[in-house]
Amino acid sequence: MSPIDQSRLEQFSSLEFLARQVVEGFITGLHKSPFHGFSVEFAEHRLYNNGESIRAIDWKLFGKTDRLYSKRYEEETNLRCQILIDNSSSMYYPVLSKPDIDHPNKIAFSVYIAAALIYLLRKQRDAVGISVFSDAIELHTLAKSSLVHHRYLYSELEKLLVPRDPSQIKTTMAAQAIHELSERIHQRSLVIILSDMFENNFQTEELFSALQHLRHNKHEVILFHVVDKSKELDFNFEDRPYKFIDLESGEQLKVFPSGIKEKYVETITKFKQELRLRCGQYLIDMLEADINSGFEQILLPYLVKRSKLF
Repeated sequence: MSPIDQSRLEQFSSLEFLARQVVEGFITGLHKSPFHGFSVEFAEHRLYNNGESIRAIDWKLFGKTDRLYSKRYEEETNLRCQILIDNSSSMYYPVLSKPDIDHPNKIAFSVYIAAALIYLLRKQRDAVGISVFSDAIELHTLAKSSLVHHRYLYSELEKLLVPRDPSQIKTTMAAQAIHELSERIHQRSLVIILSDMFENNFQTEELFSALQHLRHNKHEVILFHVVDKSKELDFNFEDRPYKFIDLESGEQLKVFPSGIKEKYVETITKFKQELRLRCGQYLIDMLEADINSGFEQILLPYLVKRSKLF
């Protein structure tokens, strides 16, 4: 019997492998849904447009599907995408000893989404970069489409899955980071933001100004508001004593949830409504990304947005 190839086992536990599983499972689901227009072969083909040269038409595929597709060549880059990931302490809620793809906290959910998007972008021959921020910009890469670059992005994302020491507090400075990144992303891009948008002291005007800065620089923007909806928005806790700890300040509060629920829900709802209103004014697509609701809520809006850009 041949020895077990440890490297092969490690491959199947890698983030890249999980991303492929998420995307391929999602695409299979699309074929069973009303959104069957997204083809599993979108990586190498695009729908033929009237007036184009017929030399690039894949006639074999036409015979199978009765639809005209043009071949897309590997060197083509159709879109530049920059994925911005919030790595502040609030993104580590809920605090888990070992978050995984089935039971993620907000940062793990964001990492798996980013990995799946990178896989999709690679199949579409698009260029992609990632930016990670908290109280400062921790990582910023240029958007590239090479396999070596994608492997580098996966390796950087995997670092974010390592559980963080609770004493290592990183506050959210989303407004400042987005302003700076708006200037660093030199070419017009699709910018995808994965964040709970819980800025320090709810500095909403600064946050809205930063989002407007992205649009002023001609970027298309999708904001995925990453939350644990049941707990962070709906405040669904048992009516017993709890000790709530602010992950970004360490401040503690011992209360019965029923005593503060009404005021909390009112405040968070007002913030979310204002964020959604401003995004609408700036023509930014904002979607709620509940970490307990699966990945389809992210991948489908991305594909819809991309289809509108081309």
